[in-house]
Amino acid sequence: MFIQRGVGNMEAHLRNNRRSEVVILLVLIVSLAATLSPSSASPIAVATGEKVELSLYYEALCPYCEFFILNYLYKIFDNGLISIVDLKLSPYGNAKIRSNGTVVCQHGEWECVLNTVEACAIHAWPVVSDHFPFIYCVEGLTYEEKYDEWESCFAKLNLDPKPVTDCINSGYGHELALQYADEINALKPPHTYVPWVVVDGQPLYDDYPDFVSFICKAYKGSNVPQICLELSLPTTTPNYGAKPSNHVGYKEEDNAKSKSMLPEIVSAEAAESM
Repeated sequence: MFIQRGVGNMEAHLRNNRRSEVVILLVLIVSLAATLSPSSASPIAVATGEKVELSLYYEALCPYCEFFILNYLYKIFDNGLISIVDLKLSPYGNAKIRSNGTVVCQHGEWECVLNTVEACAIHAWPVVSDHFPFIYCVEGLTYEEKYDEWESCFAKLNLDPKPVTDCINSGYGHELALQYADEINALKPPHTYVPWVVVDGQPLYDDYPDFVSFICKAYKGSNVPQICLELSLPTTTPNYGAKPSNHVGYKEEDNAKSKSMLPEIVSAEAAESM
């Protein structure tokens, strides 16, 4: 038992180290993309109007959302796809608003806190290359169930906490939550689970893990990223009638069941990538 505990502690330590390394790497990637000219950083130079809109509707403590952000979404900064993407993050998910105006989150009070934290980060740093590393860092901590350590991301990323903490303490974070609620409730077709991934206004439903292929298919510009040239693009639209897999969190799902299924997701994804 002592050996097993030691191995478990070692694995947790290594996992945390890898997460920190990825956060640092992500900061370097987005900083480089922001500071280099298009000709020196990449052959891709895309006008804003040509970019593909990618929207992610999620909630902070949804294990499937965490997994998607930490293992899929961040890669668009690494593979050059961000050059043709207008990425929008919406941290509200399956929350609800009571008659008195208060917000109730699916995974409890901590989720409401962290949804507000991430909403305020997006507001404070509206450029995606500025706010995404912070959100990635916070989601990495929630994945490890270290909810109360979210403020450590400021120091890790060398960010001034004041714009975010002022947003939270002033109550403006609540106003942002109401705005995100209006946005997600106005979706057509309506969202039924999270993560809810939308490309150019079209939800991907259960095909969301293959979002890169759908972005490449939707892109109509002439400067095609290398990652798109290497892909076998989908020839059909998302399979709307298919029953979603266990990679999603329904509006009324059992939260305990949701967390308990996460190891199965990780194992299944690992097997698919081999």
